Amino acid sequence: MSIAALSQNPRVLVRRNAAPRDNAKCVVYWMQRAQRIHENPALDVAINIANELNLPVVIYFSVMGNFPGANPRHFHFMQQGLRDCARDAAELGVGFIVRRAPEHTLEQFLDEVQAAILIGDENPLREPERWRASLAKRLSIPFITVDADVVVPSAIFNRTFVLLHHFRPHLKRHLDSFLIADSAPKPQHAWQPEKPPLSFDLARDITDGFTKLDRSVKPVDTFTGGTHAALKRLTHFTQHVLADYDEQRNHPAVDGTSRMSPYLHFGHISPITIALAVKSAVTKGLCTNDTADKFLDELIGWRELAVLFVRHNPNYDNWECAADWAKKTLIEHGADPRPWNYSLAQLERAQTHDDLWNAAQREMVTTGFMHNYMRMYWAKKILEWSPDAARAFEWAVNLNDRYQLDGRDPNGYAGIAWAIVGKHDRPWFNKPVIGLVRPMSGASIAKKTNTVTYIAKYPKL
Repeated sequence: MSIAALSQNPRVLVRRNAAPRDNAKCVVYWMQRAQRIHENPALDVAINIANELNLPVVIYFSVMGNFPGANPRHFHFMQQGLRDCARDAAELGVGFIVRRAPEHTLEQFLDEVQAAILIGDENPLREPERWRASLAKRLSIPFITVDADVVVPSAIFNRTFVLLHHFRPHLKRHLDSFLIADSAPKPQHAWQPEKPPLSFDLARDITDGFTKLDRSVKPVDTFTGGTHAALKRLTHFTQHVLADYDEQRNHPAVDGTSRMSPYLHFGHISPITIALAVKSAVTKGLCTNDTADKFLDELIGWRELAVLFVRHNPNYDNWECAADWAKKTLIEHGADPRPWNYSLAQLERAQTHDDLWNAAQREMVTTGFMHNYMRMYWAKKILEWSPDAARAFEWAVNLNDRYQLDGRDPNGYAGIAWAIVGKHDRPWFNKPVIGLVRPMSGASIAKKTNTVTYIAKYPKL
């Protein structure tokens, strides 16, 4: 499989075109964002290349104690997923090596195992992309990355869109070509090294010895990480929740959503796996086409619009990403008196006058998750109660990334941008403080859903 041929695949980005290593002993897949074995296009590419080269595949995962924004909550969930990866890789005949500092240098590992070529997965966030670009300049062997965590590869569009309804027709044009089951290639040569490389024992805590890690945010037991748990939750969703999704999805007090976002963030499950399961549910009569379409619009439409937003806007995590109309009106209202003024510490401790907002904050802090409907309200109130829009955006990102299992994700940044600075939205009616940004009120939410029950679920700590 020539690199020139691979480059025609819109999922594939050839970052370094070179000759494979002479007398190579394996193909290495550097796993980072797509932390799974099944339905993983990056691993598929690695296996196909390895089969053509008559070589085995070994997966390399580096645990970074200083990964931006990560804390024990994230590491615990991730480690549960890595254990699934190790088991599933062994069943497939693929090697799986986990390392931590100081033995975690990727280039050193490539030389150690005499890799012919390096395959990686894509990550649109700023720092991971910088790592990939920098590595490509240093390597002497070919380096290819694969867009493994969207349905339609982002390179197809090569731009972002102002509104979702602008994006939908472009997405629909390509959806059938990519919303297909994984070909699931099997390695022809099992990974059986004479001397197994050093690998971290996943029975141990992967954060052990990370002296600079902020350990104030504890793991949660509301979610179990990994592909196996993700598939179990998906089955529950399609069989027991999906039928009523359109009616229940905006009711935070009930189990009316998929709760798949933590698994999607860590790549424990592919969006294609989820989408095909939902389509299968329609075929089985478990839900209507309209209900499935509503869910798929969230899973594929909004989620992949968020990925494009992050890829093409360097200010995705700060207020400079604001829609022009929103920035103008927020500046005009910058001196407006705030109805309430809270510090970041008060917000973090859920010490506001608003019981509904406090419940949402407590849900996030105690469970690692916040219902999507409440996320919108949560962020919009931060805008109203903060000194200015720039600070509101900064504080929302800080809290979201710190406590959410699905924090530090394109979906989270796009959601905050939508709520606070009008991204992917339109102007509304001019109001004090928020200007033309779409408003939300607790009173309006209470007319649509049982806020009393929701507040009672997350009482004051």
